Amino acid sequence: MKHLFRSLLYVFPACFIVACAGLKPLSVVEWPTEKAELTDSLYTLYTDAIRVSDSVRAVEGYADIWLKSPERKEHLFGSVQLERSGDMRLIVSAALLGWPVADIHFRPDSLFVHDLVNNTLLAGSNNPGNLEKILGTRTRYTFLSDLLAGVIAVDEHRQAITDVRRGSGSVSFAVQTDDGMKVLLVDPLKHSVEGVRLLDSTGRIHTEVHFLEYEPCVMDGASLELPGRIEVITYEPFTGQKKELIVVYDERTCNPDTLNIQYAVPEKAKVIDLDKAIRLRLE
Repeated sequence: MKHLFRSLLYVFPACFIVACAGLKPLSVVEWPTEKAELTDSLYTLYTDAIRVSDSVRAVEGYADIWLKSPERKEHLFGSVQLERSGDMRLIVSAALLGWPVADIHFRPDSLFVHDLVNNTLLAGSNNPGNLEKILGTRTRYTFLSDLLAGVIAVDEHRQAITDVRRGSGSVSFAVQTDDGMKVLLVDPLKHSVEGVRLLDSTGRIHTEVHFLEYEPCVMDGASLELPGRIEVITYEPFTGQKKELIVVYDERTCNPDTLNIQYAVPEKAKVIDLDKAIRLRLE
């Protein structure tokens, strides 16, 4: 299996790699530090902010995607089709020439990356390790699907809120979860979630998300605001090494009536087992 895996760069021709030199910088997001009491009005703010999550079932559109880690720096462009916690498909195009170069299909239990240029298929289980090999970000698929939809699933009630803080024009709510803590950053004027931090059982931040540049999206006859820019930062548990994923939608339809995610395993493609790769790398 030596030299089989060459990161997602392996999928793209050299002209595309050259076109991806410019990377999007992360936004600076301030988190409040002043402790506050969880009043009825603040709890209402919390419930208003998380309510939009239940409204978004699917998304279809076009987006720019930036990936950055110590090992890789890439800028991708392509179409996005996703059903939350269901299937998702990304068709990636070369930025300069505009033709498709990779077809990436995610199922809840499996994933496929089809190199359209070399007719090579990377196939494996849909787990955090393989998602990191493809996108550079280690995360659960259901969480990734929610983020690309522009929402965060929150089903914890008032009793789970353990800390509230105010300041810098925002309010944060720390919510106890089964595996640690979830901290939501809420804009009290727009009643929107502006950021999320996930902490493990020791209190270490392992994931931070920014929801930015909100824009209207029509769903089921009503207009709701969703972030047009989504930033995900993950931190390695032992080294603290940072990895970034930035998604900026150019256009998007929410809960489209015509969404039909179909994928057939390509015939005659050379198949590579993604599960057996320690990591994807360019060699």
